[in-house]
Amino acid sequence: MLLLPSFSPLAHAEERPVILILGDSLSAGYGLVHPSDGWVAMLEARLRETGSQYRVVNASISGETTAGGLTRLPALLEREGPELVIIQLGANDGLRGLDLDRMATNLHELIERSRSAGSRVLLVGNRLPPNYGAAYTQRFQAVFEAVAAEARVPLVPALLAGVAEHWDLMQPDGVHPTARAQPQLLANVWRVLAPLLDVNVAR
Repeated sequence: MLLLPSFSPLAHAEERPVILILGDSLSAGYGLVHPSDGWVAMLEARLRETGSQYRVVNASISGETTAGGLTRLPALLEREGPELVIIQLGANDGLRGLDLDRMATNLHELIERSRSAGSRVLLVGNRLPPNYGAAYTQRFQAVFEAVAAEARVPLVPALLAGVAEHWDLMQPDGVHPTARAQPQLLANVWRVLAPLLDVNVAR
């Protein structure tokens, strides 16, 4: 009797290259009624539409800081073996008024640990609400630009670009975007991400 090899959908999925997203509440979908409304879920759908073989693993946690990401990253790298790591951290460092030099050091370490594991890296920046003061908010955003330039990694300058300045696209806390804003978040990331994956960016 001839036995044919069997293939399970799960085994097939695990063989696909992984995009690991290490983020905070902005990528975890905080405040959204349906997880499918978040930009990360939309990214998965976009990749399927383009015929890409990449599989998205969302390791984002609400409230996560760069230090917390450093604690969790080694296990994630070992378990998932990602082709690409999207680092979307730092917002909570800024909102808590944590030391920006330490934040920069942590971001550098996240990038280097990812690279040491054989992963490419995309850094996602952010902006703080204006009530934190112009000097601090400018220094905060400059951290992402400096780290990306020094580490030579592609940068999404501000995840909430085109959203944070429109209060109707923000939840009542003024920090988290609504479901209606998520396509713009995806667009902000897609412009930089798509060329790295060799897929059509014009969407």
